[in-house]
Amino acid sequence: MATKTKDPAEMSVEDKLKNLYQLQTMLSEIDKIKTLRGELPLEVQDLEDEIEGLTTRIEKIQNDIVELKREIADRRATIDEANASIAKYKEQMDNVRNNREYDSLNKEIEYQQLDVELNQKKIREAEEAIRQKTDELASSSEAVTERRTDLDIKKSELEEIISETKAEEEKLRERSKNLELQIEPRLLAAFKRIRRNSRNGLGIVYVQRDACGGCFNKIPPQRQLDIRMRKKIIVCEYCGRIMIDPELAGVKIEKPAEEKPKRGTRRTAKKTTEE
Repeated sequence: MATKTKDPAEMSVEDKLKNLYQLQTMLSEIDKIKTLRGELPLEVQDLEDEIEGLTTRIEKIQNDIVELKREIADRRATIDEANASIAKYKEQMDNVRNNREYDSLNKEIEYQQLDVELNQKKIREAEEAIRQKTDELASSSEAVTERRTDLDIKKSELEEIISETKAEEEKLRERSKNLELQIEPRLLAAFKRIRRNSRNGLGIVYVQRDACGGCFNKIPPQRQLDIRMRKKIIVCEYCGRIMIDPELAGVKIEKPAEEKPKRGTRRTAKKTTEE
């Protein structure tokens, strides 16, 4: 006969707190694994983004160079046409019948010569732009090569760390998912919200030296008693973390040794008074 799973809502507060603390322990271990990876995942992502940006830039530069070369070719063709027109107009000048025809042809020649000069200037500007873009292309290509080398190194480091911790992380995640099924959904949602808002990822903490184990603010004696009673879920009034007593968390707290009163203190005090 299959064992019926107990409804998380029907569990005692003590069991709820135990499950929550166990879940926190597992999630903290997962957080440690992530910390071990450090900034490597972000560094890998940044390098990939930078390489993608440089690659797009290189493609644009290459397209610009192609366009500039096409422009140079078109302008050279225009110059050839203009020179052909100049030669034709010069031949016609030998057969002019009056000054009006001569002036008209002369103006056409001047116009074509100006057009040649303008296109030659544009060609020089385009050739200079090609030289600059070629240098820029070489610089960007070199940068891509360097970034890809860095990316390979970072990826190798990250993959090595992941391979070492992957099995442990998957095991912890599987156990934490199973444990979450044993926690009341509303309580679990509150716990996760507290974890997201806390800097160290702690959603439930135990009392340490009469203070909250998360924010280290002092807890009043009556509130500590309520925590030890385990009759209701209690949160820290300062940081909002769920509180649990050390014994339930399975943590042994060493009590500080009481100092014995020094002998002769009262007698000395009395003597001082008499004097």
